[in-house]
Amino acid sequence: MSLEVINKPIFATIQDMGRFSYSNIGVSNSGVMDEYSYLYANKILDNDYGTNVLEISFSNVQFKVNASTQVVITGAKCEFFINDILVNTWESHNVKSGDILKVGKILEGSRVYLSVSGGFDIKKEFGSNSTTIKENLGGISGDKLMQGDILPFNPVLPKYKKRLHDEYLPKYTDELTLRVILCSQEENFSQEEKDKFFSNTYTITNDFNRMGCKLNGEVIKADINGIISEGISFGAIQIPSDGQPIILLKERQTIGGYPKIGTVFSIDCFKLSQAKPNDKVRFIPISIDEAQKKLRAFYHYFR
Repeated sequence: MSLEVINKPIFATIQDMGRFSYSNIGVSNSGVMDEYSYLYANKILDNDYGTNVLEISFSNVQFKVNASTQVVITGAKCEFFINDILVNTWESHNVKSGDILKVGKILEGSRVYLSVSGGFDIKKEFGSNSTTIKENLGGISGDKLMQGDILPFNPVLPKYKKRLHDEYLPKYTDELTLRVILCSQEENFSQEEKDKFFSNTYTITNDFNRMGCKLNGEVIKADINGIISEGISFGAIQIPSDGQPIILLKERQTIGGYPKIGTVFSIDCFKLSQAKPNDKVRFIPISIDEAQKKLRAFYHYFR
């Protein structure tokens, strides 16, 4: 009654929506990087909101199924095989004991999500299964998946299959437009600096992981060198002394002292999570009222 990791993944972790209300003791939110793909994975399987999944960041990960269940792959466009037969992603599949699952090449995007019916039966820490390696929390022993790891689940009988309609499938490109809510610290940036920020095209650097994404492009300067350290929101755009923006993501530090020009709309952070180094990024402003309206509609659909 489990999924067994039968090769050595480069980087795969157990994630859910993350853990909240612990920033005051230095515990990051963590959680899935691409909530759009994650929420659809659970919706296709009729799983409860917040059910855990596997987040897979590199190709060639293999699992052995040790009991009947349903599985689905969402996220990055990839090759997905069941017993060496190529099958569709964003579609549920009935599998049985002895079946071999393989995530092959990642063709577009960068993060793949594998969900099983009912999720994995793993103890939560601080209210979440999300793995945060730097804090040694969540998942299995607070670490990425290793060869031989056993992921228990409750078996289910075969069910009818479901798939996501093509019109809802995300499209991954090498150019992104991210909506930004300007924050209270925008007053520390002149109008000229804000105009540069919104008119420039940035390049995603190799400094891109679950903590954040550093960009390279037109230098942006604040009229202060730093601020008193304060809490940092998901998507916050820090402007360090070199003037190159850093977008902070799911495993960001809980406090920071760089001035912030604004915050990337969280739904657009999910799109950013599927980008790769050398992809291009542009920013456009969005009002907080419009962002809140769109965010309520987004989560209402999945609950």
